Amino acid sequence: MFHLRTCATKLRPLTASQTVKTISQNKPAAPRTFQQIRCYSAPVAAEPFLSGTSSNYVEEMYYAWLENPKSVHKSWDIFFRNANAGAAPGTAYQSPPPLSTSLSTLTHAQSLLQAQPNVDKLVEDHLAVQSLIRAYQIRGHHVAQLDPLGILDADLDSSVPADIITSADKLDLAVFKERLRVLTVGGFYGLAEADLDKVFHLPTTTFIGGNESALPLREIIHRLEMAYCQHIGVEFMFINDLEQCQWIRQKFETPGIMQFTNEEKRTLLARLVRSTRFEEFLHRKWSSEKRFGLEGCEVLIPALKTIIDKSSEKGVDYVIMGMPHRGRLNVLANVIRKELEQIFCQFDSKLEAADEGSGDVKYHLGMYHRRINRVTDRTITLSLVANPSHLEAADPVVQGKTKAEQFYCGDTEGKKVMSILLHGDAAFAGQGIVYETFHLSDLPSYTTHGTVHVVVNNQIGFTTDPRMARSSPYPTDVARVVNAPIFHVNADDPEAVVYVCNVAAEWRSTFHKDVVVDLVCYRRNGHNEMDEPMFTQPLMYKQIRKQKPVLQKYAETLISQGVVNQPEYEEEISKYDKICEEAHARSKDEKILHIKHWLDSPWPGFFTLDGQPRSMSCPSTGVNEEDLVHIGKVASSVPVENFTIHGGLSRILKTRGEMVTNRTVDWALAEYMSFGSLLKEGIHIRLSGQDVERGTFSHRHHVLHDQNVDKRTCIPMNHLWPNQAPYTVCNSSLSEYGVLGFELGFAMASPNALVLWEAQFGDFHNTAQCIIDQFICSGQAKWVRQNGIVLLLPHGMEGMGPEHSSARPERFLQMCNDDPDVFPFRNGLPPLLQKLDDFDVRQLYDCNWIVVNCSSPANFFHVVRRQLLLPFRKPLIVFTPKSLLRHPEARSSFDEMLPGTHFQRIIPESGPAAQNPEGVKRVLFCTGKIYYELTRERKSRQMETDVAITRVEQLSPFPFDLLLKEFHKYPNADLVWCQEEHKNQGYYDYVKPRLRTTIDRAKPVWYAGREPAAAPATGNKKNHLTELQRLLDTAFNLDSFKGLS
Repeated sequence: MFHLRTCATKLRPLTASQTVKTISQNKPAAPRTFQQIRCYSAPVAAEPFLSGTSSNYVEEMYYAWLENPKSVHKSWDIFFRNANAGAAPGTAYQSPPPLSTSLSTLTHAQSLLQAQPNVDKLVEDHLAVQSLIRAYQIRGHHVAQLDPLGILDADLDSSVPADIITSADKLDLAVFKERLRVLTVGGFYGLAEADLDKVFHLPTTTFIGGNESALPLREIIHRLEMAYCQHIGVEFMFINDLEQCQWIRQKFETPGIMQFTNEEKRTLLARLVRSTRFEEFLHRKWSSEKRFGLEGCEVLIPALKTIIDKSSEKGVDYVIMGMPHRGRLNVLANVIRKELEQIFCQFDSKLEAADEGSGDVKYHLGMYHRRINRVTDRTITLSLVANPSHLEAADPVVQGKTKAEQFYCGDTEGKKVMSILLHGDAAFAGQGIVYETFHLSDLPSYTTHGTVHVVVNNQIGFTTDPRMARSSPYPTDVARVVNAPIFHVNADDPEAVVYVCNVAAEWRSTFHKDVVVDLVCYRRNGHNEMDEPMFTQPLMYKQIRKQKPVLQKYAETLISQGVVNQPEYEEEISKYDKICEEAHARSKDEKILHIKHWLDSPWPGFFTLDGQPRSMSCPSTGVNEEDLVHIGKVASSVPVENFTIHGGLSRILKTRGEMVTNRTVDWALAEYMSFGSLLKEGIHIRLSGQDVERGTFSHRHHVLHDQNVDKRTCIPMNHLWPNQAPYTVCNSSLSEYGVLGFELGFAMASPNALVLWEAQFGDFHNTAQCIIDQFICSGQAKWVRQNGIVLLLPHGMEGMGPEHSSARPERFLQMCNDDPDVFPFRNGLPPLLQKLDDFDVRQLYDCNWIVVNCSSPANFFHVVRRQLLLPFRKPLIVFTPKSLLRHPEARSSFDEMLPGTHFQRIIPESGPAAQNPEGVKRVLFCTGKIYYELTRERKSRQMETDVAITRVEQLSPFPFDLLLKEFHKYPNADLVWCQEEHKNQGYYDYVKPRLRTTIDRAKPVWYAGREPAAAPATGNKKNHLTELQRLLDTAFNLDSFKGLS
């Protein structure tokens, strides 16, 4: 009876007027639900028949009515119906007409029931329309006409979503009616064909009405079709931000929003002419050359120029781009505006290389250019980063360079510097580095505040059908993980492409988040111009052969619209053809290839005008004691008031303070002092990697955390000097490939910064092997692009098993470019080498990277500082210690770090053996941690006068000159290379031939170390110690190699 007393058990829905009012409110609000609201507008006390014993009777009547409305009197039927419709009990009752009432009066009374508004139906219909609108917003892209060839669904699914009233053949009325019948007969929407002309109020989550708040259902469907199912497919409803979703809806749903002026159409046509005729010119002149042309996606050029124009209009003045090889020459010519003759001369096989290094193919080269944007009349700088054939490898490199340029110009919101990344469909879906790069996009120390991604979706990867190349519907689905909107567009509709690119650039400018433009196109030729695609895609290429080029189709459209006429179109073509012919004629005068003209990251003022170092010497890397003491005091204190640190950290800082007092440093303090001294000199330092703020081994502690206030931190390194350079230290995501590529890009931007990446353990660098092989090792040789990035790779055999022991030094050494059979500069000095003192610097200048394994904190201090004091830049690979971080003997005195001191390429024996070199019977050459185990063993065997130990701190470039002196110093000693790594790993295969060359093969070079093995280290602690003792026995048994030749 309680239910009846509250409006006859009916939980009242909103009335019709309330429904319309709620729907038409034009403001963002919390999600609306038709809540169950009880009506208490008529107090129960005012209805005496609902109280007392009568209530039981009324309840019985109500349940009888629920079972069969005809089982009760007509007056009760009217009462219960009105109450259910929301009327209060006092107004729900209508007395039956008296017997004398006329027939007309009775008819009027019956009409009261029929005229009662069916609120339930009204609400259900409006909800159905809202669901329909939402279905198009979510899934309309699945039926958009995206494939220019008309033979493949871009989402690899030919079915139409069950909640969309459409079909691929939208003009077939019979198909449309069948679709409508299927959706309504099953009751999905509860709408009938008769409802097509019924007017519905539009929700606030759509803009299809324009200035109208209500539309007939037929028009609603039509406008949704126009917005979401034509040549543009929009994916955005997964974004969890209402403002962003509304912004996108407004851009694509507003009627008539995609309009172009005649001038804009003519500009678009002219850009298409340049894009198309450039490829045709190359094909005519060099038909048998690989160039990875853009045919089938010529619209890419106007697309990129549109993004750049709109971004320039929004305030961007520097755009950094990365792309694969397809279309690269066209982008260089028509977007970056590289001189055409410089491009054409690349096809000349007789062109001589003028630069050092090996160079690269023309479709891998980069470019840097500063020019006036003709649309906005603003200066804009464009940089296209050189790339290898490893698709998508350049993605994080571009992002790192972009971040650096933003940092150096103080662009904290990405309003001045931005990146554009181009992708292929197969690579975008298949390469994990895409995912890694996306996951850097919103991290504080890695965000570039939004990237515009453009996918050249050929719908094929080399020869692989997309149905075999990905499991996701689209190649772009990876972008959904960061809530990036995805705009799919038919590349044969240039106006749709340009509109989408404008929206993408505006999105990036408005929200500073990533966005993806998916240009669904085709590849007119094979993977390259010499490839035959009919072997594997016969049906696709039969259709492509018949496909009319986009330029021709668009020109015909504009001519039919009267925007241009045929003579004007032909004149535009002949004008660009003439430009190409004249440039081709000039290109024949080019006899020398200058790769430096293709440099993507110039460093103005760092080199001389002809690209040479300003000197060939390196000053002392020492620092005065006052600065060392000051840095040490800051490193051992908390420079912020009311900041509570962990008790264990207090002890660490206290120990640091004691070391400063004693004028000594351990590894962490030496690193602190190298960084701090460079910061004073204006050198920005960026240290990145997994857990680098604290350090994997809890030794660094460059970021202090308040134990009482969440997220309150302090970086003492930024409190050293009033006018110091900033220090950035940032824990990275759990990525090596992406993060190392990012830091490499950051280091590209300026030579006056120290950029370091530290692996959590040294062997983890192998997941970033592509960046190491394709960029760091060979970047200068291929692209004349120097880079001073530093890799810190923890390394050492300490019984921790095969995965955390070796940083694989053999791999780095194998890729060093020095000749093991040639003693540098022995047969006459090069022109720049005026005296032997420059031997080490000249070696550094000629090498492709520097590989060191320091055994003392002071030497690590020096090699870090040398990295910035050299007059050129080379990558530095440092095998850093683990147990030495706390080894009591791994300490250095301030005296080894003062002015006048330098990095020591080798540290020779300084003990008793050096006092009587003629009496030394064996010289052990080693590097890194094994030195401390050797000295301990030598002391225990009392062989300090018999065995000398020489530490090779710099492995590459190999210190031929210094080791030659060591050889002559100990004339009676045999020579042994000792290492803790296995024989087929570590340094032996690199060192042995070079050491033999050093001594003119006068003596053999023996080996003391672990036996060859497949794994870097044993996982058994006992075996580890047994192997160590065996190599020590070999090293100190003076008869180990007797009888061996």
